[in-house]
Amino acid sequence: MTTKSLEMSRELLLGNILRSAAHIVPDKVCFTFENQEFTYAQVESKALQLAGWIQEQGIKKDQKIGFLFKNSIEFVEMFWAITLSGGVGVPMNFRLSSEELLYMINDSDTELLFIDKEYVDTIQSIRNELPNLRTIIVVSEQLVEGMLSYNHLFDETYDYIPEQQSDNDACIIMYTSGTTGKPKGAVLTHKNLVVNAQNLVRELDLDMNVKQLIVAPLFHTAALASLVFCTLARGTAVIQKDFVPNAVLQTIQEEKITTLFLVPAMWNFVVNTPNIGDYDLSSVRTCIAGAATCPVKLKEQIMEHFKIEGMYDLFGQTETSPVTIAMKPADSMRKSAALGKPILNIEVRIVDGNMNDVAVGEIGEIVYRGPTVMKEYYKNPEETAAAFEGGWFHSGDLVSADEEGFIYIRDRKKDVIISAGENIYPAEIENLLYRHEAIFEVAVIGVPDAEWGESVKAFVVVKENKTLTKEEIIEYCFQNLASYKKPKFVEFLPALPRNTSGKILKQSLRDGIAIESK
Repeated sequence: MTTKSLEMSRELLLGNILRSAAHIVPDKVCFTFENQEFTYAQVESKALQLAGWIQEQGIKKDQKIGFLFKNSIEFVEMFWAITLSGGVGVPMNFRLSSEELLYMINDSDTELLFIDKEYVDTIQSIRNELPNLRTIIVVSEQLVEGMLSYNHLFDETYDYIPEQQSDNDACIIMYTSGTTGKPKGAVLTHKNLVVNAQNLVRELDLDMNVKQLIVAPLFHTAALASLVFCTLARGTAVIQKDFVPNAVLQTIQEEKITTLFLVPAMWNFVVNTPNIGDYDLSSVRTCIAGAATCPVKLKEQIMEHFKIEGMYDLFGQTETSPVTIAMKPADSMRKSAALGKPILNIEVRIVDGNMNDVAVGEIGEIVYRGPTVMKEYYKNPEETAAAFEGGWFHSGDLVSADEEGFIYIRDRKKDVIISAGENIYPAEIENLLYRHEAIFEVAVIGVPDAEWGESVKAFVVVKENKTLTKEEIIEYCFQNLASYKKPKFVEFLPALPRNTSGKILKQSLRDGIAIESK
């Protein structure tokens, strides 16, 4: 392993994580996919070949390369190749509509696009509206007219030439969830992603024995971070294409998985699998939840089934690469309502609207500063300036802190309900309702009220073989909350609308999208 210059050797470049591991443990299994094993040396060889081909196409530093895959071998190869090439990767959500992909491809100025065969028709339908897109490469056994074959990129050798890079250079553009309005492209640098991985290896106490199951979509920043920190630890990542609860349990048993990250919605399905007791889950030492708040009742179920004394909760957002706060197992039940404490390399403040620090116990917006905070929103200087007002990144999350420094989520600023002048935080009501034995999922929003300004409405998914009425829910809240916080309206749904990162789409609930009442 060599580097082009002394300057580059001093930089925190993401691709060097793979290259270093391939140099130290070349024959160790880097990842497995569909019963195929790939060593660090094999992954490095494929990534360097692809990086050389990308450079052969004239892609220079800061030019954009999109990829549209489910979790797969090709996703991993392309991700590492792009980090080495000098180009900027744009992972794309495979569940997006053609119109949404059209926006993302054009907004990001993508010039090369790698896709899986199942998305050929989608991309063909918008091809004439993509003026910047030069070449499409498809993973397919059959040739597709107007597209290059991914496998044919390995027919001849392409020499990889290390591009002069700085760790402050853009590495990937991660588009935000877009729960409101059009998604924004968060530009994450090499340093952002490397430092985040270093933070997590330390916080999670990982070593070379880690065997991480990755089933959350890799285009999402949390799952991608799992891939990177597992590589930094020189462990093994077991990657699954789709989330199927029984398949997750079967893989844990067969592969002796040690570390498992799932968003709370996924954890909920796993622990409620009817035959979960039939699987040997004893290899799992580290259970991690993130991307959304994990209710206390769900934590208790996870700990019961996986025989662990506590679990990790990770909190952050796309723009912070993503983790900013962690709850460690030792505190997971003692401080069960908290998010945790700020992690290494992250500066945190809780401020009011004038950027003044609030007192202990008071609610304010959490703002961040540090080497994992994004560089900017791509081509969006106004939103970038607003996000970094006062020199700190504004998260939009309302929190408070206790005397020990543990941070508690109160809500998103945009989700606060104001009823008769009182602030009502939906997260407080949701956490209560999740403790009800008949409730599987819940979301709370504010709805217009001519008399009070806004009133509370709860959307509830009832567990199978359970029954519940609106009156029972309201009475349960009345017994456990101040009267003004109890829901005035309750609607029962078969499922809550979510985006691919597992976050509930409250705007869809407000708009009546994807709602089908029971």
